[in-house]
Amino acid sequence: MGNLMCVTIDCKDAKRLATFWAAALDGYMTDESGIFIRSENGPMMYLQQVPEGKTVKNRVHLDIGAEDTLAEVSRLEKLGASVVEEKAEGGAQWTIMADPEGNEFCVCPLS
Repeated sequence: MGNLMCVTIDCKDAKRLATFWAAALDGYMTDESGIFIRSENGPMMYLQQVPEGKTVKNRVHLDIGAEDTLAEVSRLEKLGASVVEEKAEGGAQWTIMADPEGNEFCVCPLS
């Protein structure tokens, strides 16, 4: 059986996006190139620099859990993320956000 060891995100500027995700996940870049990120609360991330830009909605995205989702959304906006949409469905609420290169992720309540 395999183990999830890394999440890879394609991007135009790996160092810039790694800086965002390291701060967003309270992690750190593992080397000076800034393309690998480690965090205590999840798998390693790899920022893969590619020549093409993002063109459509992500088929896979990250969910960030937070005790105080409003405070977390505000903190992530200050780091360079933007709110895409607020959602409420089936008794659950979450915020769809985009990182500085437009990759979607969600902020969800922990409870």
